[in-house]
Amino acid sequence: MRVAQQRLAGAGASTTAPSLTPGLRQAGALRCTASAGGLARSGRRLAAAWTGSRAGLLRSVLAPAAPGRRALAAQAVAAPAAAPAASFPKEAHGFELVQQQFVREYDSQVLLYRHKKTGAELISVVNADENKTFGAVFRTPVSDSTGIPHILEHSVLCGSRRYPIKEPFVELMKGSLNTFLNAFTYPDRTCYPVASTNTQDFYNLVDVYLDAVLHPRCVADRQTFEQEGWHLELDDPSAPLSYKGVVFNEMKGVYSSPDSMFYRVVQQALFPDNTYRHDSGGDPEVIPQLTFEQFQEFHAKYYHPSNGRFWFYGDDDPTKRLALLDAYLGEFEARPVDSEVATQPLLPEPRTVTAHYAAGDSEDGDGKAYAAVNWVLTSEPLDVETELALGFLDYLLLGTPAAPLRKALNDSSLGAALVGGGIDDELKQPIFSVGLKGVDPGSVGKVEALVLDQLNQLSVAGFTPGAVEAAVNTIEFSLRENNTGSFPRGLSLMLRAVGAWIYGRDPYTPIQWEDALSHFKARLSGGDDVFGPLITKYLLNNPHRVTVVMLPDTALAAKTEADEKARLDAIRAKLSEDDLKQVVEETAALKERQETPDSPEALACIPSLKLSDIPKAITTVPTSLSSRDGGATLLSHELFTNDVLYAEAALDMTGLPPALLPLVPLFSRSLTQMGTASESFVQLTERIGRKTGGLSVYPFTSAKRGQDQPVAYLMVRGKAMGHNSGDLFTLMGDILATARLDDRARFTQMVAETKAGLEAGIIGSGHRFAGSRLAAQRSVAGWVSESMGGLSYLEYVRGLAKRVEEDWEGVQADLEAIRSHLLQRKGAIVNLTGDERALSAAQAHVDDLLSRLPGTAALSGAAGGWQGALPRVNEALVVPTQVNYVGKAANLYADAGYSLSGAAYVIEKHLGTSWLWDKVRVVGGAYGGFCSFDSHSGMFTYLSYRDPNLLDTLAAYDGTPGFLRDLSLDADGLTKAIIGTMGDLDAYQLPDAKGYSALSRYLLGVSDEERQARRDQVLGTTLKDFKEFADVVACVSGDAGRVVAVTSADKAAAVLAERPDFWEVRKVL
Repeated sequence: MRVAQQRLAGAGASTTAPSLTPGLRQAGALRCTASAGGLARSGRRLAAAWTGSRAGLLRSVLAPAAPGRRALAAQAVAAPAAAPAASFPKEAHGFELVQQQFVREYDSQVLLYRHKKTGAELISVVNADENKTFGAVFRTPVSDSTGIPHILEHSVLCGSRRYPIKEPFVELMKGSLNTFLNAFTYPDRTCYPVASTNTQDFYNLVDVYLDAVLHPRCVADRQTFEQEGWHLELDDPSAPLSYKGVVFNEMKGVYSSPDSMFYRVVQQALFPDNTYRHDSGGDPEVIPQLTFEQFQEFHAKYYHPSNGRFWFYGDDDPTKRLALLDAYLGEFEARPVDSEVATQPLLPEPRTVTAHYAAGDSEDGDGKAYAAVNWVLTSEPLDVETELALGFLDYLLLGTPAAPLRKALNDSSLGAALVGGGIDDELKQPIFSVGLKGVDPGSVGKVEALVLDQLNQLSVAGFTPGAVEAAVNTIEFSLRENNTGSFPRGLSLMLRAVGAWIYGRDPYTPIQWEDALSHFKARLSGGDDVFGPLITKYLLNNPHRVTVVMLPDTALAAKTEADEKARLDAIRAKLSEDDLKQVVEETAALKERQETPDSPEALACIPSLKLSDIPKAITTVPTSLSSRDGGATLLSHELFTNDVLYAEAALDMTGLPPALLPLVPLFSRSLTQMGTASESFVQLTERIGRKTGGLSVYPFTSAKRGQDQPVAYLMVRGKAMGHNSGDLFTLMGDILATARLDDRARFTQMVAETKAGLEAGIIGSGHRFAGSRLAAQRSVAGWVSESMGGLSYLEYVRGLAKRVEEDWEGVQADLEAIRSHLLQRKGAIVNLTGDERALSAAQAHVDDLLSRLPGTAALSGAAGGWQGALPRVNEALVVPTQVNYVGKAANLYADAGYSLSGAAYVIEKHLGTSWLWDKVRVVGGAYGGFCSFDSHSGMFTYLSYRDPNLLDTLAAYDGTPGFLRDLSLDADGLTKAIIGTMGDLDAYQLPDAKGYSALSRYLLGVSDEERQARRDQVLGTTLKDFKEFADVVACVSGDAGRVVAVTSADKAAAVLAERPDFWEVRKVL
């Protein structure tokens, strides 16, 4: 997956639910995924941070999202009726219409075309969605784990026939209004999607991508293969030989994550006989076996229109789509392409597979095992109603913390957290996987026994009527709402259709669920035993069951490093002096090419918009503000939502004693996961499912420009149909006022899950922990956020686990104290987003909710607000990893006296797509290098992701001021930088996101007048602004800058050997 410009989550706001950047900008999408992880993307984790999709109908119904989380489903946005069938050409531009259907689930005409000359297929979806989407998909099965499709996915975007520059992808990031720009490598296919709301920009993106996949320069350019894939690097004949390459280092990061390794082992164990037994993303041990000639052959074989499936979606001209595509496809002739994905024969009997993962030797690490039971469900395609029924079954088994199989695993005390996540149907054959991590190695057999026992019981006893009703309401709400968050609706629909289309099945089937849903509900209403037979057939009586056990190995990380060194030493031993000299010369030649910029004349080939195409005025959200009795405030935003009401209730947290802050995230979970005074945890969960589309509670914190104290609220967020708004607010009131906080066993499990998640996170997302740690050194807001989500929080949770055992009464008293501090009408804010009907229905119920809050808090906080910050020191956070996450930061307001200008956004964007991209990623070999400027706190932070380097990366950061001072940017380059920034400012949003952004701006005191002023500054940015900013950002390179890196013990020690006393080393795992 390509890594595009990334920003620190929330740009200053911290929240445990996916959030939009509060204030002036929308968050730049974290447009990257871990490739080759079909099963790694399994479970009910919706892909907000790192993934592309949950393809397929099964997964589309698995995880109805809590508010703010995306759910793949049917369109709730009003759209005029699609154009009549007669208006669509049956034959044009080399295409013939094969099938046309009106898909009412998405209010869309869906046209299936065949390209007569090549046999390529096209699905053209015509509707009123302005967020237009295009995708090119090729079936790319593999026969080894060299990562060839993954390397190719990176490489084709590095220049093409019509766009012969180093990285058209980066130029598009710089100067496009895209709402999505990336590529995905699956275990058996490769996808190249783009999206934009601007029609000309959209066609520009499509043209660049089509030229890239069909006519890439990389197939004749060994240096691109070496840069993106792998090469031997040697700067001096006497220096150690090393491997470098973007994908090579990306996959080292993947293989450092125990969770990622677990899903890889599961995939290989379940599919021992077909392409899925290999890692399409690449095994770092195997990647260096790939030759350039194999790379060329793979593209020639699979990247042909006869093996292609293409997708258009949105409100653009359907005939122009055909012409644009035929301009490329017409150059080719049809030919057979053998890319069929073989079906895995079902195993005749269950088996067990044991593997190992690299574990740390810290006393705080668990040193425990993974254990999961896994099935391939079928060798034959499923009909749509069976798919739908299995999706419901999966939700009933695992979809909520109260679901019986999930609850049984959690309550068993056998492990710390769930793994596996249920059904995954991204591959040709669906699988089911469930188990635990943090298991005592002596108890792994008990996990399998528990899973099978629970399934046996449920196959006979079934599910309660309340659970079934909740599942039906939740899933149907999700399907009809179609809230895909920042992920384009057209892309989520494409990936769902491709899940069948790629295997020669009907692509219409996964996107037409209405009739199957109606029939399924009728069967339930008629009393049919729907779920018992499914459990029996696809799980209990299915012999294709593999129990995967993964054991910790504290020596494995060192062995992996030693094995790589031994391979390199063996290669070096075979090289003559002339051979070594040649490697040095090739290394230097590659770096020279990487560091030589394209000329302005060459860059002019990339199509771009003009500044005149960009609206001068901001887009505002209609907002009505009113006061409520007791000092509460109501914000309302009238937007079309098809009678869905989105609501947030925000309670001021700033009166909370600092010692209680780290407990707030677990307090938030407790409100919905322990039951209320009148109902059990299971009953509460079912009521939420029956009456709403989801309910979540989380802390929201952010710095606020011009003040030392942060903005901090407990956010209760929910959504429901307008006629159920009373139920939604009653639920909010119930969990706030009457939630039980006395379930010791449940709380113990939540602590264990939190600890496991944080320990996995610091290995897989070390940049987030490094950035959080740096922010906590400089502001109270950063310190608060770190104490509720960073390393400090992990340390707190480790201590809390022991405290729950020894002093549960004290912990419970602290939970009650948090409630007593937070519950009050004074300062409470209710935020509503909906159409007129939904808002009208909700008005009376708002006061009902507020009336349940005491006028003032039962307990008062300490006077003077919060005071806190981490020591300003350089830190190495040591974990078992093969890669590094390197951060460096300073505060531009405090350290450089900077006054905010919108030009800073343009400069930040440009740095991430030029200097840092080139130095950290292209030359350095890291998977990502970027910077983030938090305009609320003033923090300017550099971060790298899956980085092989430490000191070299810091040197690149420190070179930023010089780069800016020497920058030569012509008018076209400056225009692209501004337009790319405007794409972030004007990020596409669905109605709930617009209402939430308006709330965030209100909380942070960002007025529309200020937003307009910043927009004017962005549009008026000059080269002079870049050069002046060099003196500002120089503070990060100077004495004010601090470094935090997540790294290995050996690499941390190597830095100290070169720079004594450079940093403090903290062993985390």
